[in-house]
Formats: sequence, structure tokens, C-alpha cells
Amino acid sequence: MNVTYITLDGHVEVEKYRFLYFVIMLMAYILILSSNFTIVYLIVVHKDLHEPMYVFIAALLINSVLFSTVVYPKLLFDFLSDKQIISYQACLFQVCVFYSLYGSEFLLLAAMAYDRYVSICKPLHYPTIMRKATVIILLVLSWLLPVCHFAVPVIGNAQTQLCSFTLKGIFCNNSINQILCVTSRALLMFGLVILVNINLLPLLFILFTYTMIFITTYKRCGQVRKKVANTCLPHLLVLINYSCLLTFEMTIVRLDSDISNISRFVMTVQMIMYNPLGNPIIYGIKMKEIYKHLKRLLCQAKSGGEKVGANVNVKGIQQKDVACLDKV
Repeated sequence: MNVTYITLDGHVEVEKYRFLYFVIMLMAYILILSSNFTIVYLIVVHKDLHEPMYVFIAALLINSVLFSTVVYPKLLFDFLSDKQIISYQACLFQVCVFYSLYGSEFLLLAAMAYDRYVSICKPLHYPTIMRKATVIILLVLSWLLPVCHFAVPVIGNAQTQLCSFTLKGIFCNNSINQILCVTSRALLMFGLVILVNINLLPLLFILFTYTMIFITTYKRCGQVRKKVANTCLPHLLVLINYSCLLTFEMTIVRLDSDISNISRFVMTVQMIMYNPLGNPIIYGIKMKEIYKHLKRLLCQAKSGGEKVGANVNVKGIQQKDVACLDKV
């Protein structure tokens, strides 16, 4: 089989710092998995969290785990390898999944914004609008629409001839377009369609819904405004965090030839680390109900550890007493 390999040339002194890179990224990946799955576990186990808002939060955190899994395992493998390479087909697959999950996060945030809008602005209609079927449809569309959009350019570029086999990055992203000999005008136009459908329209919808929410709550008492602010603030923080991620990614791709390898490497690592780590922290601390269950879980874990330690101490004392009796 003729397999075309691409060299990932975005690593900085990987021969010298490979084990340091590996340990840092492995710890980050484990922290991402544990923190996100902890919040998801709390939402699944506790029935008072079986509401559309928390279901969307769980979906967003699962999306963050999938997003990280697309990048981290290959990155960890590359740190320990003599050559940082990837086949062209695998590179295209990584691009497709990476940006599909990228778009899914925007759509999930839009679904969460719609849920908050209906809950606050139309509370009497909330049970009839946000039914189980509606939540499932929104979740399916959030993951399916981006895949359908990003699969088109990936399939279109699958047979395109390459003029370079070196990619300036530590994983495959939009920079892959710069190594193609010919870029289809139709695919470039479709890229604008993707930008509008997956990024711009959901962003405008999110801004519209939160504007309507703040206008509605402004007319109510201070206690209601405070409650709404506590509910919506985590979503806005995640939106800001994700918008920074999008800006980082666009900056890295657009300024590919104008920034140093070190700057590109640092910005890329920040991009794949901040958002997956930030989401569980924001929702775990800022969401009152989730924080209550998280605090209880941590207290149970702490008390369980103290009980184990006490049992070990009791056994040690008993063993010492037996030894003393034997001597007597």
C-alpha cells in the first residue's frame, strides 16, 4: 500500500525535553479525564440533576473529553517517538473529528442558552417545550451537524496532491491546507458556509438569548436577578473561554509564517489545555447544585481515607499488643 506520511514540525527541542513534555501532558490528560468525568458522574448519579440544563452540561464535558482524546494520545506517542509523523489519511481524520467537536461545543452552548431562555423568559411553557425528546434532538443535532459539515472538505481534499510533507504544528489542523498544491475554490466557499453555520449563527443566537434574559430579569426583584446571574454566569464564562480558544486557533493558522516555532508551540498547548480543564472547574464551582454534590463527594472520600487510616492504626496497636503478650 502507498501511504503518504506527513512530518509534524511544530515540536520544540523534543529530543531534549521529550520526557518532560510527556509527563506534563500525561498529567494534564489524566486531570482532564478525572475532572470532567467526576462532574458527569455526579449528574448521572443524582436525580435532582436530571434536568435539561445539567444534561447539556454533561454533554459539554463529554465533548471536552472527546476533544482531548483526539489530540493527547497521539501527542504523547509523538513525544516518545524518534520521528513525529502521521499518515495523510489519519491527519485528515484528525482534522475532521477535531473541528467537528470544535463545532459541537458551540452548538451545545447554543442549546444551553436556549434552555436558559425558555426557563427564565417562558417559565410556564418550559415543561412542554424542553421535553426529553427535545433535549435528545438538540444533543443529536449538536454532534451530527458539525460532522456533516466538516466531512465535506475532508473528503474533497482526500485525493488532492501535496506539495509539501511538513506540517508546522504538533497535530493536524487547518494548516493542512497550506501543504496542498491546489485549493478548490468550491471548498473554500464551503468553508465560509461552515464558519457561518457552525460558529457565527450559534454565537449570535447565544448573544441574543442572554440579552433577552438580562432584559427580562432587569424588570424583576434583586433576588431573582441574583439567581439568574448565578445560573447564567458559568455558561458565559465557558463561552468566553471557548471564544478565546477559537481566537487562538485562528491566530495560529493565519500567522503560521509570522510567529516563531516556540510561540506556536506554547499557543497550541494552551489551546488544547485551557478549555478542557476550565469547563469542569467553572461548572463544579459556579453551579450551586453541582458544587453541593461535589463537596459532599470530596468529604466522603476524605472521611473514607481517615477511616482506613484509623483501621490501620488499630491493627498496628493490636499487633503490638499481641507481640508484647508473646514476650510475657
